[in-house]
Amino acid sequence: MKRLAVLGAGSWGTALAIALAPRFEEIRLWARDPAKAREMATMRENRIYLPGFRLPDGIRVSHELADSLAGADVILSVVPSRHLRSVLALAAPYISNKTPVVSATKGIEEETLYRMSEVVAESLGGSGHSPIAVLSGPTFAAEIAAGEPAAVVIASADAALAGQVQQAFATPALRFYSSRDVTGVEIGAALKNVIAIGAGICHGLGLGSNSVAALVTRGLAEITRLALVMNASPGTLSGLAGLGDLVLTATGNLSRNRSVGIRLGQGQQLPQILAATTMVAEGVSTCRAAHRLGRKHGVDLPIIQRMYEVLYEGKDPRMAIKQLMERPLTSE
Repeated sequence: MKRLAVLGAGSWGTALAIALAPRFEEIRLWARDPAKAREMATMRENRIYLPGFRLPDGIRVSHELADSLAGADVILSVVPSRHLRSVLALAAPYISNKTPVVSATKGIEEETLYRMSEVVAESLGGSGHSPIAVLSGPTFAAEIAAGEPAAVVIASADAALAGQVQQAFATPALRFYSSRDVTGVEIGAALKNVIAIGAGICHGLGLGSNSVAALVTRGLAEITRLALVMNASPGTLSGLAGLGDLVLTATGNLSRNRSVGIRLGQGQQLPQILAATTMVAEGVSTCRAAHRLGRKHGVDLPIIQRMYEVLYEGKDPRMAIKQLMERPLTSE
């Protein structure tokens, strides 16, 4: 693998391109906005989403999909979940069914309740699609771009593909573990963002570490219950893509989803919060999809249910926490 195409020039896509630059002769980074692509190509920096980090010389920035995908040995998809299907529909004519696609998007498609790898597969032609893997784990973009040590998971139903990507992407600062549990990795990656909003609400309400620890632990139980019903492996949810990512996102100061929760706990309204940031907090849309998934599979998701009520039904965050505490007593 000599040429990498990265679809999506947000903070995460840019950070991965920077981190993986030493591993590839050339990386082509696709930005949806032509003006943004021109600025990044000229200034050699993503001043909107990842300021302060220079793009290595081996990274070419473009807004043309044909140019970005030409000759790619592997494609890394980092498009926000709500745009993924539309972008892949435009990209599909330029993607060979033999070129591996690695999905690094965390979320669930609201309309279909598909995981991101399922959206990729359907968008690229169903059963004859490109080989697919997913990338997830406890990572903040700025720390990855800075070269700080981190560990992530590459999952694929094709163990050989997972191993191939693992070897191609590994750097001295970025350690990759392989897995075949695509469902567990993706469910953990998506739902942890919803729990992180709840952890942020606790902080915004002025609650202490005990409250956050309880919510995170019971949140992991919810994620695991749903994932297991969907045929995930329980070990996955106790690993990097489950517990690791949840702890980081629910407690880290760089977490977008936690930040949304903090502002909700402080009394701000969701439209006001979302209008004030250029970053995507995937947990907001994922909450609605997760709420539907729980109903579809008959799984009790009390924290996600309360987050849904706060985000979409106007429930007071303090009342949501109170109702969680007053639920009937049960065993762990």
